[in-house]
Amino acid sequence: MLLSEFEIITGVLVFLVGSVLTTIGAIHALLNKRDPRSALAWIAMCIALPFLGVLLYYVFGKNRIRTRAQRMTPGIGRMANTWQYEAQHATVRTDYSNLARLSAASSQRPLLSGNNIEPLYNGDMAYPTMLQAIDNAQSTIYLATYIFESRKIGRRFIEALAAAHRRGVVVKVLIDGVGEKYDFPFASGQLSKHGVDVALYLPPTLFPPNLTINLRNHRKLLLIDGELGFTGGMNIRQNHLNLNNRNGFKDIHFVLHGPILRQLEQVFIGDWLFTTNEQLPLPRTDNLVLYEQDMACRVLLEGPNEDVDKLTWVLVGALSLAQNSILIMTPYFLPSRELEVALQTAALRGVDVSIVLPARNNLPFMTWATTHVLPSLLATGVKIYSMPGPFVHSKLFVVDDYYVQLGSSNLDPRSLRLNFELVVEVYDQPFGERMALHARECIGQSRLITREELSKHGLWRRMRNAFFWLFSPYL
Repeated sequence: MLLSEFEIITGVLVFLVGSVLTTIGAIHALLNKRDPRSALAWIAMCIALPFLGVLLYYVFGKNRIRTRAQRMTPGIGRMANTWQYEAQHATVRTDYSNLARLSAASSQRPLLSGNNIEPLYNGDMAYPTMLQAIDNAQSTIYLATYIFESRKIGRRFIEALAAAHRRGVVVKVLIDGVGEKYDFPFASGQLSKHGVDVALYLPPTLFPPNLTINLRNHRKLLLIDGELGFTGGMNIRQNHLNLNNRNGFKDIHFVLHGPILRQLEQVFIGDWLFTTNEQLPLPRTDNLVLYEQDMACRVLLEGPNEDVDKLTWVLVGALSLAQNSILIMTPYFLPSRELEVALQTAALRGVDVSIVLPARNNLPFMTWATTHVLPSLLATGVKIYSMPGPFVHSKLFVVDDYYVQLGSSNLDPRSLRLNFELVVEVYDQPFGERMALHARECIGQSRLITREELSKHGLWRRMRNAFFWLFSPYL
């Protein structure tokens, strides 16, 4: 059967369009993907599936952006360096001075002393403290979260924020455009009904430029009057209160005082500018309160707007300095090759490396992919512990009972490459010992995973784990 002229022309046009799209997608992957294996895989996908492959690359593979905050205010990222405070002349232990320099170079932020940080365990401690802070706010409330449920505990936050707005407090709420979809009705709509200024961070659309489920803002921040701050791993979600429920989450949040709040404010101001095109007032410099605890702190950011993996640099630097112990708690553990080697090297040097993972993950495929990488770590002496439920959502990194990282980041590719994350590093012996004690108490409740146990897994189970590990860059 002969083709009509229309069918021939249509076929040629489809071929040409497909060829152009394939070429654009392949060239973009070649020039922008930093992992050669990832670049090769996406190039092959674009060639094999000219239309579908390019679409998948745009949705899942195109993960670098330059935020409007960077373009519009090139000085905001360096703002902290201009602060002339006694507080910024922080000192650290001599053996950690190189790490402090590495962090300063990668973050472009000074190390600030005169801070105080207190842990808040689970929603039972965190949420009442946060709600009271909102109720007591006098001038400003800045809130950023990945998930903001609109019912139960979320409803209490919405009511507290609305009440603050009615009494004249400037309230700004930033919710991730995907994270908001975890609950209905959406919290943004509920807040807007009360007149609260709320914005969604990169809500996904069916059309460019937001045709992606990556590039999520995973940061958690609550800043009150420039004097009180909260950050850590908790979203605004009922799971954090249901510890006796099979869907409950164990987690740890932190309340912060001191000069570190200026750096946290800087982060929110940049994210709000990118999302809304509104420039908020820069952090005040006349109301700093220095605390006797004198913790040295600095904010570290990671995100797909960065050209390099800055947080990975600092993590590897801290692991290389460890002399006695490394304690890690994370719900999602898929370390990059750099982190895996650093952990193995530390263990082979005789450092006690312990990693606490949840026995029951809310994402089973994460457990399967993680299990695939455990044997190589166990073979070098890294200790892996499985902590029974409720699901352990805590994120904590402690080295030598002195250096601590706390915040929103997990140790997986999504956090370290695809999400916008926020971490506070802390150099302080008493605080480090306190966080190390918490981690060791969790280890005492956990079960040690052994190589012998994993070697007994059947072929099908190992194949399943390896299959999901192949997709680890996007899990």
